[in-house]
Amino acid sequence: MKISIFGLGYVGAVTAGCLAKKGNHIVGVDVSAQKVETLNQGHAPIIEPGLPELLSTARAEGRLRATTSCADALASTDVSIVCVGTPSSISGALDLGFVRGVLKEMGAELRKTRKRHTLVMRSTMLPGSTAMLVSELLLDLLREGLLSVYYYPEFLRESTAVADFENPSLAVVGSHDGSRPSDELMGALFGVDAAVVNWPTAEMIKYACNAFHAAKITFANEIGRMGKQLSIDSRAVMDLLCRDTRLNLSPYYMKPGNPFGGSCLPKDVRALTHCSRIHGVSLPMMESLLSSNERHLQSLLSVIMDSGATEIVLLGLSFKSNTDDLRESAMVEVAQILLGRGYNLRIYDAALNLAALVGSNKRVIDMKMPHLAELLCPDLKTALGSRGLVVASQKCAKVEELAPLLTPNHSILDVNGWKELSTLKVPYQGFCW
Repeated sequence: MKISIFGLGYVGAVTAGCLAKKGNHIVGVDVSAQKVETLNQGHAPIIEPGLPELLSTARAEGRLRATTSCADALASTDVSIVCVGTPSSISGALDLGFVRGVLKEMGAELRKTRKRHTLVMRSTMLPGSTAMLVSELLLDLLREGLLSVYYYPEFLRESTAVADFENPSLAVVGSHDGSRPSDELMGALFGVDAAVVNWPTAEMIKYACNAFHAAKITFANEIGRMGKQLSIDSRAVMDLLCRDTRLNLSPYYMKPGNPFGGSCLPKDVRALTHCSRIHGVSLPMMESLLSSNERHLQSLLSVIMDSGATEIVLLGLSFKSNTDDLRESAMVEVAQILLGRGYNLRIYDAALNLAALVGSNKRVIDMKMPHLAELLCPDLKTALGSRGLVVASQKCAKVEELAPLLTPNHSILDVNGWKELSTLKVPYQGFCW
């Protein structure tokens, strides 16, 4: 393919070298005449292992050149990849000035030539940025069928960028509506196995990944500080932690939904942060976990209350499915608050048998909801009634059991990713999606 790459910094230079290696003809574009000259000499404008060899080979074989002219680049290529910088402003906001400048110049040129073109955004931008920029600067070209636009986030680590490009750990491409790009683009550019999503999802995954990396580093460092204070080798602790690929390094807890609860997580987070304060070790990330969890609970309550429903059906009261453990269950808190605000509340949880509750579970009910027996319905039909917002916290019934019992006066709030509920013929919304 004939590809122009706008921005010859870190991402742009690596993308140019790696795509040229695959046999594509590359035109690099940059406002810096020095970068353009460097690339035209077959040299790398940045320090990155393996990149100088790629660029010098591509230049020697006639598959790479650079220019400062947008018109020259667009006339010579069918696909453009935008890799210009998106720095932080003084306030911390994202500065899209460089991207906006490139797109404005490209749009003006494409309107002159009326040439069909494919635009691939690779600059890191917040969700909604591609849609906003296209709407501001390129919408007419899109509507006239002269332009296709994709968002293609990069996951390149400095010092291993060439290897990361050639063997990506994750490949994602976003289209306007989530439709799959042509086989040619998938094969030559994005990768045949790349996940295809819409623009904002592709934009968000980049930030989600980087925030997760930052969170992991911060977590490991906080465990390190705490361990050091207690004369514990935290490297050994984290090595053991990473051996658990069922729970610790896995998708198991990576599903937005219910606030956490139960007998372990809240108690142990409190104990660890209390221990850190006694020993004078500041653990800001750990200390924020419970307050963030509480904020998530308040968000759930806001969604319920904003629905306008006065009758609420809770499917699931325990802190997770297939257990009768009510200790620090978010849904117990939800039930308490809704009752206190005058909502008509009904609860169904097949795992709960009030007569059999003992110990801590019984104390939770006796202290927080002594009238629970009046709210807990013995069967699904009674719980659902003829109307109400069904807050599905747990999979405590089958979809085929729910379907005939729902009426046009019901709606569903899915708290925990029970996506099959969206197939039922009543209004549906997901809590975090």
